[in-house]
Amino acid sequence: MTIFNFGSINIDHVYSVDHFVRPGETMTSDHYQKILGGKGANQSVALAKAGCDVVHVGAISKQDTHLLAELEGKGVNTEQIATLDLATGHAIIQVNKEAENAIVLFAGANHALNAPQIKQVLANADKNDWVLLQNETNEIDTIITTAKAHGLTVVYNPAPMDKSLVEKHLADIDLLIVNEVEAMDLAGVDNVDAAQSNLVSQHPNLQILMTLGAEGVRYLNGEAITQVPAFKVKAVDTTAAGDTFIGYALAGFTNHLSVENVLRQACAASAICVTREGASTAIPGHEEVSQFLKEK
Repeated sequence: MTIFNFGSINIDHVYSVDHFVRPGETMTSDHYQKILGGKGANQSVALAKAGCDVVHVGAISKQDTHLLAELEGKGVNTEQIATLDLATGHAIIQVNKEAENAIVLFAGANHALNAPQIKQVLANADKNDWVLLQNETNEIDTIITTAKAHGLTVVYNPAPMDKSLVEKHLADIDLLIVNEVEAMDLAGVDNVDAAQSNLVSQHPNLQILMTLGAEGVRYLNGEAITQVPAFKVKAVDTTAAGDTFIGYALAGFTNHLSVENVLRQACAASAICVTREGASTAIPGHEEVSQFLKEK
């Protein structure tokens, strides 16, 4: 089976800082990286490194075709990435001494998807294939409705959160992946347990993965709840941790692992990721994740 990932591709400009820049402040950074990023690209790399067949659907500038070679080198199929006369999306990322990040996004070519492109890609999909999407591209409505029309499994990671857009499609998706803040925003509450209760009661047929940072992750499937803790590591940079988790979680589900093993594998991959600087460059390979789990 194939996972079609309709996702962003960014050039990340990453600055290490003592603290996040305040209004009116000019700050010196002691370390800088320019690397491949974007939630979509990071998730495609994680899927590929976890052993999945992943086709990335997106767009970049004609001037940045080196990004295609970089994705291909990491195992991602790039045949459905358009090259356009638009700027590639990019992100300005501050990483502080606590390994937290603050990000400014510019969409660029990431918002140049179009309905004919989406329909052409999914017309060739097999009914066992999956579709993954986030909120860093346009045409979310078209992606979801086309995928469901073809009977595909739809996984939605609605980041950045757009509550009205997500609510419109909760009946059409199979698996929702959100962090604790996104879950609370979506449910309109101020704590995780209330968010869980609200989402499960209103959408009993929706599978939900809720990441909880240092507290681990919960998987909700109707009345069935599975939670595993996070692995304790010294974090350096959390930029791609959530994307790494998602890639390895989907790999586990598509390989029919038990829910607990899916979550442990994904948490292990995410734990390794945060011990390294960068985004896609920090994502571990499958053998490394397996060895990490053996040692725990």
